Amino acid sequence: MRIVIAIVLALFSLHEMDASDTCCNDSVTLSADTLTAPTDSVTKKKPNFLKRSLKWLGKAFNHLNAIDTNYIEPQQFPMTVMALSTYTYETYTLTSKDGQSISFGPRGAFKVRPYFGWSVIFLGYTVGFSQISIDTKKVISLSLYTPALGFDFFYRRTGGNYRIRGADFGDKVDTRQIEDVPFDGLKVAITGFNIYYIVNHKRFSSPAAFSQSTCQLKSCGSPIFGIGYTRHSLALDYDALKQLVKERMPEQTLSEDLDFNEVKYTDFSLQGGYAYNYVFAKNLLASASLQLALGYKHSWSDGKGKNIGRIFKDFSFSNFNIDGVGRMAVVWNTSRWYAGTSAIMHLYNYSKSQFSTRNMFGEVNLYVGLNFGKRKKKK
Repeated sequence: MRIVIAIVLALFSLHEMDASDTCCNDSVTLSADTLTAPTDSVTKKKPNFLKRSLKWLGKAFNHLNAIDTNYIEPQQFPMTVMALSTYTYETYTLTSKDGQSISFGPRGAFKVRPYFGWSVIFLGYTVGFSQISIDTKKVISLSLYTPALGFDFFYRRTGGNYRIRGADFGDKVDTRQIEDVPFDGLKVAITGFNIYYIVNHKRFSSPAAFSQSTCQLKSCGSPIFGIGYTRHSLALDYDALKQLVKERMPEQTLSEDLDFNEVKYTDFSLQGGYAYNYVFAKNLLASASLQLALGYKHSWSDGKGKNIGRIFKDFSFSNFNIDGVGRMAVVWNTSRWYAGTSAIMHLYNYSKSQFSTRNMFGEVNLYVGLNFGKRKKKK
């Protein structure tokens, strides 16, 4: 009997030990699960906003500067010296409701500018030549060309040196009596910019045509899209112009539709066009581009100097006009030596019930230069 009891107790003890081992194993397993669970739930920290922004900007910069070297040869020289001569041109045409029109324009100015440049930084000075004795012009123009983006800025304050370039008072009316006559009663102010995107910038190089920083190897074209903003101011001394017409053409009377003091307006535009680079011989390139712009003109001062107010207060579809920007260039570039000519012209139209205006201005450049300081090839 004792032996039986002893065996039962032994079996019971073994059962308790197995249960204890099982519990211990279960507790270890649970502990392991508990320890590993947080590891599974831990996620990598996202980069902060600044790091994400810098990474995005880096990718955007690389995209905007990417080129296909089968079509475009990058510039091998970071420094350049250049002699540049510039001829500026401008005309302003006023047209009345009854059809009279008069065109004004200063005599073209010719300037010579030597430059020294490193990378995108240029330093130089300007020597100007003009045939007029009184010159109240203040003209600043800047154009920047990158593989994917282009930017134009212009600041113009002209007046006091205009001449009447032409007039139209109807059929069979001889207007030669007032042509090329000085008139200082017109003052024009224009400030604005254009920024545009070159769609096929990997193969089409705008800098090859207008800044000589790359060489176009194969002919190629690209669509162009952009936006623009300009602010215009036009002041006309109607009485002085009327008196001039009366003295030179007694039988003619200047239309009263042109009797305004000052008109101010802003122009917001959407632009679209096409550009093409034609490589017609080794190291020789011809380029042309045309951008048409649908501009909305908002007058913020009427013809009598009265402020009009908010931009959409006088909203009308008649405030939309077609403007344009044209560029042309012919370049010879061996990477070290370069020479060529380029031109850029801006056209702005403005029309109201009383009168309309057309303003065209731009410049033609002639240049010759030398690149030096060739970059070392990366090993």
